Amino acid sequence: MRVLGIDYGDSRVGIAITDPLGITAQGLETIDFQGKDKVLLKRLDEIIVSFDVSEIALGLPLNLKGEETVRAEVTRKFLHKLKCKYPKIKIELVDERLTSVQAHKTMNDLGIKSKKKKEIVDTLAAVYILETYISRKK
Repeated sequence: MRVLGIDYGDSRVGIAITDPLGITAQGLETIDFQGKDKVLLKRLDEIIVSFDVSEIALGLPLNLKGEETVRAEVTRKFLHKLKCKYPKIKIELVDERLTSVQAHKTMNDLGIKSKKKKEIVDTLAAVYILETYISRKK
């Protein structure tokens, strides 16, 4: 049973998954869904079945003061869709403040080119969301 990490954006969603023991987080993919939740949910179905997902950690975008933003409201609506679609899966929100900043810093430190950054920033942010969730559970 694995945990799925999701960095939900307007047009792209970063996905990360734990190892089978739930100890480490690995980036899986970025889903380019262009705001069409139907497309996103279809791909999530495949991932959830393929990896036997038992929990989902969904990033909640807060501002630096820890307050919810307009984007957080959109994320909460997506959370509702997930809870309706997957009632047997535990789904929790995780503060995702600065995960994209952290992802960009990591990519800069690794010397990743700008063109490639766009392709992996959301996946890397999902890894940080999932790592936060794993740490919180310990």
